Amino acid sequence: MFHFMRRGPRAFASTIALSVVALSTALATPVLAAGKTLTAVMHSDLRIIDPIFTTAYITRDHGYMVYDTLVATDSNFKVQPQMADWKISDDKLTYTFTLRDGLKWHDGTPVTAEDCVASLKRWAAVDGMGQKLMDFTASIEATDAKTITLKLKEPYGLVLDSIGKPSSRVAFMMPKRLAETPPDKQIPEQIGSGPFKFVQGEFQPGVKAVYVKNTDYVPRKEPASWTSGGKVVKVDRVEWLTMPDSQTAVNALQSGDIDFMENLPFDMLPVLEANKELKIEVLNKFGFQTLGRMNFLHPPFDNVKVRRAALLAINQKDVLDALVGNPKYQKICGAFFVCDTPLATDVGSETLVKGNGMAEAKKALAESGYDGTPIVIMAPGDVTTLKAQPIVAAQLLREAGFKVDLQATDWQTVVSRRASQKPPKEGGWNMFFTNWVAADVSNPIANLSISGLGKKGWFGWAEDAKIEQLKDAFVRAASVDEQKKIAADIQKQAYEQVIYIPLGQYLIASGWRKSLNGVLDGPATPVFWNVDKSE
Repeated sequence: MFHFMRRGPRAFASTIALSVVALSTALATPVLAAGKTLTAVMHSDLRIIDPIFTTAYITRDHGYMVYDTLVATDSNFKVQPQMADWKISDDKLTYTFTLRDGLKWHDGTPVTAEDCVASLKRWAAVDGMGQKLMDFTASIEATDAKTITLKLKEPYGLVLDSIGKPSSRVAFMMPKRLAETPPDKQIPEQIGSGPFKFVQGEFQPGVKAVYVKNTDYVPRKEPASWTSGGKVVKVDRVEWLTMPDSQTAVNALQSGDIDFMENLPFDMLPVLEANKELKIEVLNKFGFQTLGRMNFLHPPFDNVKVRRAALLAINQKDVLDALVGNPKYQKICGAFFVCDTPLATDVGSETLVKGNGMAEAKKALAESGYDGTPIVIMAPGDVTTLKAQPIVAAQLLREAGFKVDLQATDWQTVVSRRASQKPPKEGGWNMFFTNWVAADVSNPIANLSISGLGKKGWFGWAEDAKIEQLKDAFVRAASVDEQKKIAADIQKQAYEQVIYIPLGQYLIASGWRKSLNGVLDGPATPVFWNVDKSE
């Protein structure tokens, strides 16, 4: 497979100076909890801390620290009991989940089935797999304090896969009083039942986030495997430190000022791999799909002819070469549902993968009625894996004849701003870029970006009844061969309507001091249970 590390120009001295100040401020904070402290630089600053409110992976990672799930997926892609086990009726219409003993929220109150029902409903209102599950659900209720009963209208084979999916959005459980918060509003406090507690008083967006061991957490007895099994916490405190400049973070890793760095820059890998005090490894071996998403609500991308011209102008090789620049870690792939999977197909992807669409793009744009409206592209500069895509795309779109307004920002601002449905002139946007882990896009139901639900769907709000009909057909398909055919039809429609632009696949290497052991791999990494630190 391929992986992530990204190359780019050296940061300006002023940026480095600011990063050093942020680092020194974070490291100077007294360690309030006795025992072992693990320090990590994650792929992004943490600002939004409601894991149902956004699909951002840094918020998902925060979710795994604080919250737990009813069921979870192991390294064999098998769903396992986590907070609950389950039984399925003979007619496949009733799923009964029973909570295990000893589950408590961080405020000391017991976890109840009512809490979990409210949590499932909040999650299902906004998650693609959750929404489809609810289409097939007749009722979901707490039949007693420890029992959740889900009844289906007709058999649906993705019940457990939906509730136990490892990545964004995850069906995290929270107290009923929090879960009753509308999903378009953020919850007011962070109370979960997971292996760590969030230290709200030390949270400094742009500087650090702090977690301490939940001493009341009772891990499962099974070995940890991906997001399932025993979440045994072996350190007392975890600090996520914000360092927007990758060189500063790399220096801190090499000097031992931090223990773990999630995303290592590609151009620094040879030096880091030669450091005998470091361990360098790709934790998510299934990789990422990077993509561009347009806003269907406002001109000019409310016009499919203009979207088609933009698709023709962009090619994957230019994007991947700028993002990664190392064939070991990158892969040209036009498959919406990821290459090297049963649903992979090249239908509709020719110009993207061959890079031969520019002449046709200029012609298509001239014939589209495009009136010169500037394309507002959000360009985050603080995340290694998101810097290159908007810059390369802007250059290609300009070459095709578009006017482009490339707006420099940070990723957390993108995460907040992309939820706005306002016109670009009022703080909205026309295009942004993001990355999905392969597990999140490997089938039409999991792939949130393939939604055709309009304003009820994912950011960009593509509306396409045909795609939704095909998705329903996919979940009712009687065979794998039938699923493959339907998936190809969905991809064909997605390319024709330019639902989004897949820009290829890549892998990401993480690095940590060899004083750490027990770092787990999987499709939703990093996680910090099972990790120990020698002094």
